[in-house]
Amino acid sequence: MISTEDIRDKEVINIYDGRSMGYVDDLEVDLERGVVEGLVVFARRRFLSFLGQDEDMVIPWQKVRRVGEDVVLADMPEAGSGPPPIEINPPRREESGVEEQL
Repeated sequence: MISTEDIRDKEVINIYDGRSMGYVDDLEVDLERGVVEGLVVFARRRFLSFLGQDEDMVIPWQKVRRVGEDVVLADMPEAGSGPPPIEINPPRREESGVEEQL
């Protein structure tokens, strides 16, 4: 079982694109049912406040894939802010046209 102290301040990594989403600052909990609804990541504050700031993000618990010792992995394709990630699937040896020589 994971406690709130175990998960707070862990970095959240989006496994969709490998980007850091920030750090877990709080949990969204349904007190009536006693279940965690999501992780709250506060917006990153910019150096000059008049440039604005990002919005706080709630990562639904269903999107959390793994809580590790150092980081939380979440699958959030909709949170990607840039181009889609590059798929890294090297061709198999027989597909590459190169035969192994002994």
